[in-house]
Amino acid sequence: MPPENKKCPHCGQPVIYYRNPVPTVDIIIFRPPRHILLIRRKNEPLGWALPGGFVDYGESVQSAACREALEETGLEVVLDDLLGVYSEPNRDPRQHTMSTVFTAHARNEDRFRAGDDAGEAAFFPLNDLPELVFDHARIIEDFKAKKRQLGQEESGL
Repeated sequence: MPPENKKCPHCGQPVIYYRNPVPTVDIIIFRPPRHILLIRRKNEPLGWALPGGFVDYGESVQSAACREALEETGLEVVLDDLLGVYSEPNRDPRQHTMSTVFTAHARNEDRFRAGDDAGEAAFFPLNDLPELVFDHARIIEDFKAKKRQLGQEESGL
């Protein structure tokens, strides 16, 4: 897509504006042996999803993942691994996003609660998940495949 010409909001001079994917994060909060945390979104698109959201300007993706987990679930998380980057242009019906997906575990499960954009939050067995929005079913399948590849599979993965 060619760049668009826009005016600088400060000086009014023309500037070139490039339309790029918007950076987001998603977090698989894993509770051994085989549960993950999902949130029910209060905003469009409605449905069950992994915790996550947009990366703020000046924020690292790691900080964004921890912040989003805390805001949506009340949990302080420790990031365990980078699962992957998901960037299919149609992964989010609102706009083209590019998500960095982390796996994590919670430090404080006693403070677990739905918050911010989450109307509800719950741990689900990996082999009994509700219908998911975005491309989160694919992300979870990739997570399960990675667990199997690493020999960390449990029955039902």
